[in-house]
Amino acid sequence: MNKIYKIAIYIAGMFVAISCNHKDLCYDHRDHAHRYHIKVIADYRYDWEERCKDEGVDWKKVWPEDYIPYDELRPGKPTGLRVVNYDEAGVSNIHNIGADGGVVNLYAGYNDILFYNNDTEYIIFSRHDNGATTRATTRTRTRASYISSEFANEGEETVNAPDMLYANYCKGYWAEKLARPAEFKVTLQPLVYKYKVRYEFKSGLKYVAMARGALSGMAKYVLMNTGETSDTPATILYDAELTDYGVRAVVTSFGIPGYPNNNYMTRTTNKHALNLEVMLRNGKTLNFNFDVTDQVAAQPHGGVIVVKDIVIEEDVGSQGSGAFDVTVDDWGDYNDIELPL
Repeated sequence: MNKIYKIAIYIAGMFVAISCNHKDLCYDHRDHAHRYHIKVIADYRYDWEERCKDEGVDWKKVWPEDYIPYDELRPGKPTGLRVVNYDEAGVSNIHNIGADGGVVNLYAGYNDILFYNNDTEYIIFSRHDNGATTRATTRTRTRASYISSEFANEGEETVNAPDMLYANYCKGYWAEKLARPAEFKVTLQPLVYKYKVRYEFKSGLKYVAMARGALSGMAKYVLMNTGETSDTPATILYDAELTDYGVRAVVTSFGIPGYPNNNYMTRTTNKHALNLEVMLRNGKTLNFNFDVTDQVAAQPHGGVIVVKDIVIEEDVGSQGSGAFDVTVDDWGDYNDIELPL
């Protein structure tokens, strides 16, 4: 019995050894199982303005030397990327990966895939029915002292300037079961552009302590799958800074409403007004309004807006001088109101 017992133990030990050796030669099943997956390789188009066909100014060629350097206005690389894949019924999965990409699991067969950066602060995403109708808007912002001008569109909602948004959309990608993920290269396009706004003073700049502004007639939201903007206009409220020539602001926007389309240059339904609100050193607040419809219409996706010869009269600026200490508290603030999703 002892001999048989020893033989049995020996044989069992051999099986254990063989079994262990076999496992050492295997691939890691978790990493190499066949799955419906892709390896996203992402890059970005870092444009802050987009010239429309042959219209408008080719700023890259005629950029003035005294402006902020053209390339300094380019947006930066985001900190992360969100990938949302939808099956044919519109059911979705959300994945957050690095800005340069990563591995994403898909549904078997048909997938619509939406890509966008996931580090926005002011943008709100809303989805209707499926991924194709996902849109990006921004938060409502109010400013008690803002007075809409005769050049503005009546009843426009006032909003925050959106932060940078990149996106791309792939319709009908067919996912196959693979041991290694298929490479999926994607270039994310900007959906938010910048307007460099210059308020140039003729006189009275020395009396200005603080400044801020508003730009009306801009798109309220953008469709994520096409980059088309809404027909609904909104007014963007923003802060500004003093310069040696006047006041400067860099305003982010989805662009003009209803763009792109074939007849945007002849649109007459939307007007574009530029507001400047200044607080003087004596505590007085002044508002200036300008019709910039022609300038903005020629620059649907970012550009440069200039208004000139702003005057603050001597008797207004000097009145009560030295008797008022202007602070941020006197200036007041904006109120941000979150929109329901």
